[in-house]
Amino acid sequence: MDKKIVKITDTSFRDAHQSLWSTRMRTTDMLPIAEKIDEIGYHSLEVWGGATFDVCMRYLNEDPWERLRQIRKHVKKTKLQMLLRGQNLLGYQHYPDDVVEEFVKKSVANGIDIIRIFDALNDIRNFETSVRAAKKEGAHVQGSVSYTVSPVHTLEHYVHVAKDLKEMGVDSICIKDMAGLLTPYNAYDLVKALKTEVKLPVQLHCHYVGGLAAISYIKAAEAGVDVIDTASAPIAFGSSQPPVETVAKALEETDYDTGLNVHKLFEVAEYFDALRNQYGKTTGTSDLSVMRVFEHQVPGGMYTNLLSQLKEQKALDKLNDVLGEIPKVRQELGYPPLVTPTSQIVGTQAVFNVLLGQRYKVIPGEVRNYVRGLYGKPPASIDPEVQKKAIGEEEPISCRPADLLDPKLEKYREEVKDEIIQEEDVLSYALFPQIALKFFKERRDGRLNQPVENIYAVEGEEEKEMKLNEVKELIELLNKTDINELSIETEGNKLAIRKGLAMTEAPVAAMPAQAGVPVTETVAQAASAEKPEAEDISHLTPIPSPMVGTFYRAPAPDAPPFVEVGGHVEKGQTVCIVEAMKLMNEIEAEESGKIVKILVENGQPVEYGQAMFLIEED
Repeated sequence: MDKKIVKITDTSFRDAHQSLWSTRMRTTDMLPIAEKIDEIGYHSLEVWGGATFDVCMRYLNEDPWERLRQIRKHVKKTKLQMLLRGQNLLGYQHYPDDVVEEFVKKSVANGIDIIRIFDALNDIRNFETSVRAAKKEGAHVQGSVSYTVSPVHTLEHYVHVAKDLKEMGVDSICIKDMAGLLTPYNAYDLVKALKTEVKLPVQLHCHYVGGLAAISYIKAAEAGVDVIDTASAPIAFGSSQPPVETVAKALEETDYDTGLNVHKLFEVAEYFDALRNQYGKTTGTSDLSVMRVFEHQVPGGMYTNLLSQLKEQKALDKLNDVLGEIPKVRQELGYPPLVTPTSQIVGTQAVFNVLLGQRYKVIPGEVRNYVRGLYGKPPASIDPEVQKKAIGEEEPISCRPADLLDPKLEKYREEVKDEIIQEEDVLSYALFPQIALKFFKERRDGRLNQPVENIYAVEGEEEKEMKLNEVKELIELLNKTDINELSIETEGNKLAIRKGLAMTEAPVAAMPAQAGVPVTETVAQAASAEKPEAEDISHLTPIPSPMVGTFYRAPAPDAPPFVEVGGHVEKGQTVCIVEAMKLMNEIEAEESGKIVKILVENGQPVEYGQAMFLIEED
């Protein structure tokens, strides 16, 4: 047998820390080791795309475009790779073709060599624009088949999708096993079939999750796989990829040798291990619930997001119920693979079904749009009863979803013209308008590259008791800043302050360092200070938030609010959006009536069950 080098793509700068650290690795963490990684001899480095774009702006106060440019400056030998969600780009909805084309163009211009494109439903129509645009810009285009297990996801299905992608013009095929479901012998059969029938280079991307991935890589190598994805050991295992050190050693001195120097790999691993310890990150171990992925099929990233959401909603004890509900929802929605954005769509619906104690009592807007066909064609038929609950007698669309979207790039450019310092800003705004505007403001204020969660941390402040007059001073200070809300806690007492109002039972957040003093007054005392006589609202009906998230009055910054005080709403009418679990969830009125009060400010966090509106029912 001829010797065949199996090439390696390193995911340490993207998927590995996205899977284990919620994408919190900063650019300044990457650059010191980038040149050493560049010397390893990898086929490519996956450094961009996926959730990195969103998180850079939302949590790290970084410009994702600048991250890419900086990595390109330090990595001169190895190709840079990104993950693109087809017509979804890096967001969670379909974008117009002109936005997709421009985004791909700028991605290549800023340093990307290989674009891995996938669609959550394996709907070939959702690849068209991004593949065409990437080919035009001269990038290597890798078409992905999203791997899952269901009655309709057969070997023939994957081969058929891959053949369609080849006809579209892709340069290679990726098997994207996001939940670690691909067993070793199925890996052999699938790779063999693709190599024989499609005749394009094949790359295999597996998450470790249930522990099969490393073994599946060995069998894939025997079947002729060209490239496999791994990560440096400190950010491997668990919901990440298999460790490169293990895979390289397993294939060493075989007919599938990777050609990588294991000693050099461990030198890089030492850096990531120190980084992991510095930030107190855990290793990629999996608990029993994660290991049961073969039953619930929940990918690692989706699993950790569920944990976070349930913990915030004080419903962590419902985890097993949610994991049991997810396969039911997935079946009823036509067996979509659980990968962004369909993982969020299925997961959010399952959480609602469990927490509200009634299945499909609340159906998020994204679920309705999925049922309408706006994300593409489901792999199997949707349950008729669920379809009726979601969209009534409305007929799902049959065309390519993006055909219904008008060009918007110039509209976005006009809306954000005062913020543009680089052309890429228009695209940041197009994908994440609310987040981008906040990021632009931080940039104007000179507060970039400071993680949002650390900006207001108290450092070195001498603790002292806060008396009632100091609470008033803090309120006055708050009103002079751009901060909308802060919460403080000490010895079990909580006080949340929002633009002059003292409130109880609000989530605890960090407070400005210049006012860093703990509270020893009881919450009741502080909240009752100079409090006006309470208004009788017993006759009004609240519209509560069905989830923990962020409240938005309008679908986009430039759009009018859904409702205004004094306006009338009908039962089932959208009143606001709550962003949660990566989705912009439309919240509907359960009763008809007049809006009397709006209790939440735009962009403010809301808790599960928190009243957002008060209406006077008809």
